Amino acid sequence: MSRALVLNASYEPLSVVAQRRALVLVLAEKAEVILESDDRFRSERLDLAVPSVVRLLYYVKVPFFRTGGLSRRGVFARDEYRCQYCGCYADSIDHVQPKSRGGTHSWENVVAACRRCNIAKRDRLLSETHMRLLRPPAEPPRSAWVASAVGHVPQDWLPYLGSSSEVA
Repeated sequence: MSRALVLNASYEPLSVVAQRRALVLVLAEKAEVILESDDRFRSERLDLAVPSVVRLLYYVKVPFFRTGGLSRRGVFARDEYRCQYCGCYADSIDHVQPKSRGGTHSWENVVAACRRCNIAKRDRLLSETHMRLLRPPAEPPRSAWVASAVGHVPQDWLPYLGSSSEVA
């Protein structure tokens, strides 16, 4: 089933839910449809467009900034499934400064890597190899949790998530 983006009353992204849940929010008059998808829900008496983006009619106070925790899926999404050493398809993650050498398990030290580069680097520092990073690792932007939640962010959602460069 497809997903729908839920926005707060202030248009900031809150969560990603199933389209059926988004439709229930609209029917219960808790949200309004901002953007419809091409799909339709049909019943005996109703024929409704399926929402792709909904906005809550009341403001929900969020006590924390929503960020995606460090995860394998999050690293791959941030690095666009590309090895940060050679640019090939990545199938593993690598600690730039190995944990055996005091490296941390943090956004700034973990990158996506292909198996060949990961094996070639082993537990060495970059200065001890001929390898270079294509771009330095950094914590993804606040809205990157959406990409991690759905895998691929629909183009229609980008205006509500900030610039496309912010979404991993």
